[in-house]
Amino acid sequence: MENGLLWEVSISEFIFVTIILGGGTAWMTGRAVAQTWRTPLQLAWYMVILGFAVRFIHFALFEGTLLSGYYFVVDFVVILIFAFLGMRFTRAGQIAEQYSFAFTRSGPFGWRQKGN
Repeated sequence: MENGLLWEVSISEFIFVTIILGGGTAWMTGRAVAQTWRTPLQLAWYMVILGFAVRFIHFALFEGTLLSGYYFVVDFVVILIFAFLGMRFTRAGQIAEQYSFAFTRSGPFGWRQKGN
């Protein structure tokens, strides 16, 4: 076992479970929350639940610690970033499409008023 600041078992395990599986699921959850016009607070709560699932995968497949507060927080912060990026990406498209008379998309994560 090679413990690191961000990973408990190995860097490849962290990348696979937390970033690819957890981050991908978080991105899709962020998109779903944005599509249903829910709040960022609800998204954060969903990420707490997903954080427990990610911790369980670390434990069940790679012999990580199930009840590790530190590594739970690390996993939670990483998936929270992916979730909010997914939410913001989707919300930018929604605003630009639904309110096209007033807003235009400004990059992948933003929008701006027309005429400015």
